[in-house]
Amino acid sequence: MNTDASTSCHTDITTSSHNDSFEQPLLTPITVGHMQLSHRVVMAPLTRNRAQMPGNIPWALNAKYYGQRATPGGLLITEATPVSPSGHGYYATPGIHTEAQVEGWKQVTEAVHARGGRIFLQLWHVGRQSHSDLQVGEAQPVAPSAIIATGESYTKEGNKSHSMPRALRREEIAPIVQDFHDGAARALRAGFDGVEIHGANGYLLEQFLSDHANQRTDDYGGPLENRARFYLEVTEAVLSAAGAQRTGIRVSPSNTFGGIDHSDRWGTYSWLVGKLNTYQLAYIHLVEPRIAGNVDIEPAYDLGSARFRPLITGDTKLISAGGHTQQSGNELIASGSADLIAYGRHFIANPDLPARFARHASLNRYNRTTFYGGDETGYTDYPALASA
Repeated sequence: MNTDASTSCHTDITTSSHNDSFEQPLLTPITVGHMQLSHRVVMAPLTRNRAQMPGNIPWALNAKYYGQRATPGGLLITEATPVSPSGHGYYATPGIHTEAQVEGWKQVTEAVHARGGRIFLQLWHVGRQSHSDLQVGEAQPVAPSAIIATGESYTKEGNKSHSMPRALRREEIAPIVQDFHDGAARALRAGFDGVEIHGANGYLLEQFLSDHANQRTDDYGGPLENRARFYLEVTEAVLSAAGAQRTGIRVSPSNTFGGIDHSDRWGTYSWLVGKLNTYQLAYIHLVEPRIAGNVDIEPAYDLGSARFRPLITGDTKLISAGGHTQQSGNELIASGSADLIAYGRHFIANPDLPARFARHASLNRYNRTTFYGGDETGYTDYPALASA
C-alpha cells in the first residue's frame, strides 16, 4: 500500500508565502532514463482501491484519475500493482497478471500519453502483508518465514488483521521472480513508459532483506548477501524485461510498516543501494525517514536522501518522497540531495499540482476518509485551477 498519513478536509489552503520571481528547481527539466522530463514534480505511487471487481481490472474511472494528473513531460507512478494473484494484500487493487488487466491499463496509459505525460507502473508483491480472504482458495499468504506481520489488510468486509503466512519453499521463489519479469513485460505491452519495483514498505522484497522477518537457513537467509538474493534476482529479472532506462526501484531504509526491522539499517541499505547503483537504473526512489512510522526519528532510522546521495552515481537519478511541501522539494533539489520529488497526498487533491506550484497557487485540502475505496468522490472530483 502506498500513501502518506495525515488528516484534512476538502477546501483550499495556501502552502507558504512566496516571491513570484523565486527560482524553482522543481520546475526545471531533467533526463530520467530514456525520458526527457519538463519538470521534477513526480506523482508518488498511491494505493486507492478502485479497480473494477471481480478481476482487479483497471477501468475508465482509473483512466480518468491518472489522465487528470498528467502534464506534458511529467512523470506519474501508478499505485502498487500485484504481479500475481498471491501478491494481493488489499481489496480492489489493480493487478498486472492477466490479459484483462493489461487491456484495462491500456486505457490509463492512453489517457496519460494523450496529455503528454509519462507513466511508470509499480510492480508489487505484498508477501505476508495479506489476508486469506484475498488469496486464491483462502490460502495462507506467503513470506520468507512463517512470521506474522503487524497491521491490517483492507478486505471486502473491511480491515482485518494480517493472516499468519507460510514460509515459501525454495522451489517456489524462482516462479515469483518470474512473475516480476512477466509483470514488467505486460506493463510495457500495456503502454507504460517503464516500471518501478516496489522494494519498500515492508512488502515481500523487504521481508527477505530483513534479518527479523527472514529467518531462513537456506541460501535466501542468514548473511546479508543471502537475504538480498531475492531482492537482486527480482531486479535483474525486471531489467531483462524492461531494460535499465525503463526501470526504477523504491526503497525505504527507515521503514517500520508491517513490523519490519533490521539489526543494522545503515549497513543493510548502504550495501543494497550500492549494489542497485551498479545496474544504472533510471532512478532510485527513496522514502524519507519522517514516513517511517516513528514519531521521533531515532538516529538509527535517520536514513534520508542526503545520506544515500553519494552512493548513487552515473545517470541514475534519486527521487525523494515523504511529506514534502513545495518549499522542501525545491530546497532538497537545490541542495543536491535529490533530483526529483514525489508527492502523494497533494497530488490526490490537486490534479494540476505542477501548475499550482508554478503559479504559487493555493492547494485543495485532501479528504483522508476517501483515500481508500469508493467511487469518484475524493478521486476524480477535486477541482483544477480553472474551476477552483
